[in-house]
Amino acid sequence: MRIAVTGSIATDHLMTFPGRFADQFVADQLHTVSLSFLVDNLDVRRGGVGANIAFGMGQLGTKPVLVGAAGFDFDDYRAWLDRHGVDTESVRISETLHTARFVCTTDADHNQIGSFYTGAMSEARLIELKAVADRVGGLDLVSIGADDPEAMLRHTEECRSRSIPFAADFSQQIARMEGEEIRILLDGATYLFSNAYEKGLIETKTGWTDAEILSRVGHRVTTLGSRGVRIERSGEEPIEVGCPEEERKADPTGVGDAFRAGFLSGLAWGVCLERAAQIGCMLATLVIETVGTQEYQLRRGHFMERFTKAYGDVAAEEVQAHLG
Repeated sequence: MRIAVTGSIATDHLMTFPGRFADQFVADQLHTVSLSFLVDNLDVRRGGVGANIAFGMGQLGTKPVLVGAAGFDFDDYRAWLDRHGVDTESVRISETLHTARFVCTTDADHNQIGSFYTGAMSEARLIELKAVADRVGGLDLVSIGADDPEAMLRHTEECRSRSIPFAADFSQQIARMEGEEIRILLDGATYLFSNAYEKGLIETKTGWTDAEILSRVGHRVTTLGSRGVRIERSGEEPIEVGCPEEERKADPTGVGDAFRAGFLSGLAWGVCLERAAQIGCMLATLVIETVGTQEYQLRRGHFMERFTKAYGDVAAEEVQAHLG
């Protein structure tokens, strides 16, 4: 099963200020703020939802096709993804813009001041999925993740017109989207991904009930944090899968992307929905135990040992046959 993953490609520049932002502000001068913070360290991390999901799928050996836009500074990031099993040949490279970037400073009280530069991400709307499908010999599923909003709409419409099954996954972009955009993006999706909060927001913004949304999508996949995930289909009993036991909780960033990577990999292997969700939850657990969205290592023996403990021998035997 050939899966294309569309979505943002970005780098995060994370800095730490040892003091408190609040101590630097003068109450009657807030209209003319001019501040510079001397930071202690700089942590540069690879990110972006499209790249995070594709990286996880690459770790599991399912050879995803990453579709997105990056800048002329993408060479090192591309090499990293290539080494980890991601097909990056369909990434559009801007001739004039940098790769999208998030720059954030965190103070001693964990307050944050950040800026997001969209950069080359705005060119994702110029990508045609037909060219991607022709290059790889066809697409069985396109995961449409948070990206340039125009790109998300274009990819969705193209999937419909070319009868390519697609997954709708708004994540960070749902906050800026209006109800009509969300209705367009989810209608006819084979899979609709969201967390529990986003689930409610989708219903509020579209004006559609849960039942109405289920009638418009094949499967509704809702992540529930530490409680795992629920998969719903119209007229069917829901499937609920819990999370494996965590060894530690280091950083929740990228956990949702990791779940999607595991779930989509399960679909690529052709396992059942319950098993795909278990793979997703296991990969998400590895990410929450690691600082950074692509800093974890998937050691197959360790992965299978913990998967077996969480979900049993029968489930593990089926997954082991694909994981190798």
